[in-house]
Order: sequence, then C-alpha cells, then structure tokens
Amino acid sequence: MKSIGLYDMKPYAKHFIGNIISTEPQRFAVDATVFYPTGGGQPGDAGVVLIDGDQPCRVIDTIRDKENPSLIWHITEAPIEDLRQGSRVEGHIDWETRYGYMRMHTCLHLLCSVIKAPVTGCSISADKGRLDFDLPVSQWHKDDISESLNKLIAGDFPVTSYWLSADDPNVAKLVRTRAAPPAFNNKVRIVEIKSVDVQPCGGTHVASTAEIGPVVCNKIAKKSAHNRRFSLAFAD
Repeated sequence: MKSIGLYDMKPYAKHFIGNIISTEPQRFAVDATVFYPTGGGQPGDAGVVLIDGDQPCRVIDTIRDKENPSLIWHITEAPIEDLRQGSRVEGHIDWETRYGYMRMHTCLHLLCSVIKAPVTGCSISADKGRLDFDLPVSQWHKDDISESLNKLIAGDFPVTSYWLSADDPNVAKLVRTRAAPPAFNNKVRIVEIKSVDVQPCGGTHVASTAEIGPVVCNKIAKKSAHNRRFSLAFAD
C-alpha cells in the first residue's frame, strides 16, 4: 500500500478527496493526499477532514510510516468511530500555516545560496526558520544576511522542481546536508531557484521568491566549534 503525495506537483492545493487504504488507532492513510508529512525540517500539515461526508475530524499532524515511507499517516486529534478501509475522505489543510511553511522553506534555500557551507540542521515554522551550518568561523553580520536575502527575494526568481534518478551522479553534487536526500521509487526531487540555488528537497515551496516577502536575520549564534545557527523571521 502507498499514498500519493499530491503536494509534490500541486503545493498550492488546499484540499483533496481520497479513500482510506489503512487504519490504526487514531490515525489513517489515504490513497492520495495534499497533507505534507513531516520531513526535511518542515512540519507535517494539520487541518480538517470529513469521513464519508458527515464525520468531521481534526488532523493534528501528518507523518510517513517508518517501515513503509510510501504510506502517509494522518494523525487525528481524537479517535474516529467506525474508521474503515474504503471510506471516502475529504481533507482541507490549514492553508495559512502551510503557506508560511512554503515561504520560509524557500527563504532557507536562499540562505543556502548566501552561506557557502554544509547544512547541519534545519527548523521551519509558519513565521520563522533557522539553518545550522558547518562553519568554524563566520564573518557575517545579521544585517548583511538580511540585505542579501531581501535582494534575492525582490528579484522575483521562479522556483521549480524536477526528479532525478537516485543513482545520478549529479545528485551527490547538489546535496547540502550531511544526510543523504530521501529517495522515493529510486528518484530524488530537486528544487531549483533559477540562477540562484539548486538542491535536493522534498518540501513544499512557493512559485517565486517574491512571494516570500521581507525577512530579517534576527540572530547568528555559535552552537559549537564548527556550528553556526542563522535564525530568520518574516519582517511583515
């Protein structure tokens, strides 16, 4: 069994209709969903679903199955009575929160283009985010980071994605993190900000850097001898 992640090619889709393919206490999986599962520093989506048209339920998180990553679980706030395979599900994500994730995730890719160092950690929320870099010494000032990012954002660069074979030697050249990028069906998703940045990523992104809006680097912290943390937030 597997779930199709509609968010890969339709990140702006706000709702879906699917059928339950697996159930467990207080969680279910469907054949296709727009709910993004936790991964790559991006939180899983939350929202509301209707079961068989008349049973509303709050989804508080979305995750991949540890044993079968192709299966996407929707975690419910409370148990659902008579949950069964084949039931029709209509789901609606918390769009404002998701859109905040998309804007910040793309902004962190811009930060990768500014800071030329391996990424050691990532965290994304709807109004802020951070990246940790393997950077023994940093000459950057937070005002310089803010200025560089806002210039790239104002550049209105298009953001697109495509897939490469996991065996393609170009994939290794594009990796920014210590861990290998996730592969599904032996393919790795690549996100490209035209003329700015290209790297493997399974997260959701905006279609243009202009959608990010003004940002500020509010802190640069030394976390260890080889680790610097750059924290960002939306300025609006």
